[in-house]
Amino acid sequence: MANATPVRVRFCPSPTGNPHVGLVRTALFNWAYARHNEGSLVFRIEDTDAARDSEESYEQLLEAMRWLGFDWDEGPEVGGPHAPYRQSQRMDIYQDVAAKLLESGRAYYCYCSTEELDARRDAARAAGKPSGYDGHCRDLTAEQRAAYETEGRKPIVRFRMPDEAITFTDLVRGEITVQPENVPDYGIVRANGAPLYTLVNPVDDALMEITHVLRGEDLLSSTPRQIALYKALADLGIAKETPVFGHLPYVMGEGNKKLSKRDPQASLNLYRERGFLPEGLLNYLSLLGWSFSADQDVFSIEDMVAKFDLADVNANPARFDLKKAEAINADHIRMLDVKAFAAACEPWLKAPHANWAPEDFDQAAWEAIAPHAQTRIKVLSEITENVDFLFLDAPVEDEASWTKAMGKGDPAALLTTARAKLADADWTDPESLKNAVLAAGEEHGLKLGKAQAPVRVAVTGRTVGLPLFESLEILGKEKSLARIDAALAKLAA
Repeated sequence: MANATPVRVRFCPSPTGNPHVGLVRTALFNWAYARHNEGSLVFRIEDTDAARDSEESYEQLLEAMRWLGFDWDEGPEVGGPHAPYRQSQRMDIYQDVAAKLLESGRAYYCYCSTEELDARRDAARAAGKPSGYDGHCRDLTAEQRAAYETEGRKPIVRFRMPDEAITFTDLVRGEITVQPENVPDYGIVRANGAPLYTLVNPVDDALMEITHVLRGEDLLSSTPRQIALYKALADLGIAKETPVFGHLPYVMGEGNKKLSKRDPQASLNLYRERGFLPEGLLNYLSLLGWSFSADQDVFSIEDMVAKFDLADVNANPARFDLKKAEAINADHIRMLDVKAFAAACEPWLKAPHANWAPEDFDQAAWEAIAPHAQTRIKVLSEITENVDFLFLDAPVEDEASWTKAMGKGDPAALLTTARAKLADADWTDPESLKNAVLAAGEEHGLKLGKAQAPVRVAVTGRTVGLPLFESLEILGKEKSLARIDAALAKLAA
């Protein structure tokens, strides 16, 4: 669907630490909106904080975007007409804009010290007045400025906010009006000459002709300031128009608190390491504030792009539910064809995840078990412990599973009967193996579920796992019976 004015959105993270799921949700909504509207996604790196930004985090951001399947129309590795796309390489642009704002009177030098600001804020709060900047340096004379400079004071640059209410329509929250006393003049350049986020972000949006700003709710309070700055930039011929804003709902974690980037549950790396599919993770994250339909939670990314509409974004906070994320990821695992599933599992079938020697890996056994594994696991990392019994000389010793399966009744008698019947079964037919265990259970007054538990633990080492009788067939008669013998020996001891 094409727009009269082409949609241009931006994703502009700071390269600090590991990417987190809130950041990914913001990237997803911007990417989906651009693709739905046949617009452009500008990927911009906001790396002006030298103390916190790192090249390692920058590389992680790029790699995360690639893993998630996001493509961008302008930005690092792609280029574009508004390059460079790293703010650390655009400092001369910000200095030039700041100079023009100062020259036009839309910004001014502020010489107030931190102690003076704190004292006046405390006094304002005590008097029940707004505690923002009080405009002390708004109209300094040349003599007053010279006196401050003689004292050795280094000024910051403040933007002069208009003395009028600012009204804008948020695409998620509707019309919002902010009174001037609630949006005081604010700093845009530090005393050392370094530009602040409050300047560089709107300047880049203006120069890159961004039409829609979709970002987190935590940035809503800065929007009136930025709108005023856009208007000033337009008056100076720097900006063409003010973008439309849409503020996305908070993602909540444990205890009704906003999911912090420092929360372990928030790290994108955690989900990659556990074996979430990009499609599964993105499907779940899209539901944090947006709805595909009233009765469908699982869909492809292509279907999401086709339906994505900001009118369907909910302003209420969205709760992160790990179990639901896993369930949706499991659905996406089932949607893969078996060859794609087998390929996706490969990293977890090798060191450091695999607990078997590389030479003991049996490709034929893996290909045979893969279709059964695909129906059981929620995340790819679960594949390792589900199939290790195929590639180890003996099953993993799990005392809890052993106690649970062998701690009641007479497991030795059951296993002895089951072994005899399995020895006479057709090992090319899982149904024949099932009937053998079923018959053994009937002789001991047990239903199939109770009868197969000791067999499963003897052969695989665990009480839960892949379908037992298909697993026995793939492991083979000789190894399976040998493991039952070993379990009987252990019980006898």
